[in-house]
Amino acid sequence: MLYQLSYLARPGNDRGPLRGDATRIRRYHRTVATGGHILVVDDERSIRRLLRMYLDEAGYTVTEAADGAEALAKMRSGGIDLVLLDLMIPEVDGLEVARRIRADQPAVPIIMLTAREDEASRVTGLEMGADDYVTKPFSGRELVARVRAVLRRVQGGEGPSGPLRAGPVELDPVSRTCRRDGQEVELTRLEFDLLAELAAHPNVVFTRERLLERVWGYQSGVGGKTVDVHVANLRRKLGKDLPIVAVRGVGYRLDPAGP
Repeated sequence: MLYQLSYLARPGNDRGPLRGDATRIRRYHRTVATGGHILVVDDERSIRRLLRMYLDEAGYTVTEAADGAEALAKMRSGGIDLVLLDLMIPEVDGLEVARRIRADQPAVPIIMLTAREDEASRVTGLEMGADDYVTKPFSGRELVARVRAVLRRVQGGEGPSGPLRAGPVELDPVSRTCRRDGQEVELTRLEFDLLAELAAHPNVVFTRERLLERVWGYQSGVGGKTVDVHVANLRRKLGKDLPIVAVRGVGYRLDPAGP
């Protein structure tokens, strides 16, 4: 059984992983190596070491940054496939770092590292376009599974290829453009994928868990709140008459007849 090093992800713990633990993790992650360049941004050295160990053993290349300014400099150098971003970092805070990354490099996915009780920051980060979050303390298996799921979804290219409609909104999955009344509206990657999934299956009721599986790439973890935040963002950007209907106690469906 893999020993989870969750205690190392607690603030202030600088003891680092034990040799025996690293061996167990190596045996587990040999089966899931996938590759990719991950930027780890956290001001605590112990957490950066832990994340590097997990990601190294899973086959990823890791670059570290201890504050927001260093993270943005590393992003400008290019070649980053995904960012693991702590929100409570010095120099430039995590939310501002996320905002700048999303503005300058919108194709690079972001997974936030947050305190378990910091729901407000998680919601704000998701509204800014972050792809996912992991709460501290975290397990190595969960973290690597999140990274793999996000990269698989971003790089997979699966989904509908023909034009889609959601009431007054037109989606082109090939060019990944969204238009309302002929005017292009900018959506984040997840917002586009969520709306496309609903539009491709009109009148089908999706549970939040099913949407997490089909759009985010796994069945559980971030919770239904993530889906709700993205639906709210779509309504804010595309209008309250966007025909996404909330099914009480279940999830969402797209009504082709409109609201």
